[in-house]
Amino acid sequence: MDKICLGFHGFTGGPFELEPLALHLRSAGYTCVLPTLPGHDDPDQLRRISWIDWIEAAEKEAGIIAGQHGEFDLIGFSMGGILAAHIANRYPVRRLVLLNAAAIYVSPRRFLQEVAGAFRDQEWRRLVKIKQTPLNATLQFMRVVRSAKPMWAGIQVPTLIAQSGKDPVIHPHSALVLADKIPGPKQVRIFPESKHLICLDQEAESLFNTVEHFLSE
Repeated sequence: MDKICLGFHGFTGGPFELEPLALHLRSAGYTCVLPTLPGHDDPDQLRRISWIDWIEAAEKEAGIIAGQHGEFDLIGFSMGGILAAHIANRYPVRRLVLLNAAAIYVSPRRFLQEVAGAFRDQEWRRLVKIKQTPLNATLQFMRVVRSAKPMWAGIQVPTLIAQSGKDPVIHPHSALVLADKIPGPKQVRIFPESKHLICLDQEAESLFNTVEHFLSE
């Protein structure tokens, strides 16, 4: 059987958020496809994108892979986890991996701590990204998160739910919410020292091994 994995990145991010995990899986014999979601290769386009565009793009990618290979594994990071929920309900997904999936999409206290930390550490790029994200794009993000509410209950495939313990964007309680909503077999793994970009953080190697083991079961 082909070892095919489709991965969706997060809101205002890009494939780089999942690329380290993809490199690890490729070394284990997987073919990993990491598309760029609409609006994420051009900040000016992002303000004109609808949440429907993200879902349609995800479905297009899933349809191509399903047509070529049949079953495939699916990874969704942050907002990509929302798109993965839609795909897992409609396409032949073998196993699903959710990384900091946006079931509870903002932890206000943690977000303020992150902004304060950026000021303290003079990490101006983080602050500019927060400031420059178009308001309409943020509203579309909130809409796509809401769109997944009925989708969680339809996920029957084995699911790995990985959550960072120090995530300032997705509340860590999100993992337990997902575990309660998803009826299929699932595993929950908490990475207590990681922040939002879990594939780029200090526990990345442990995460990669966990994902590889899960997909190989």
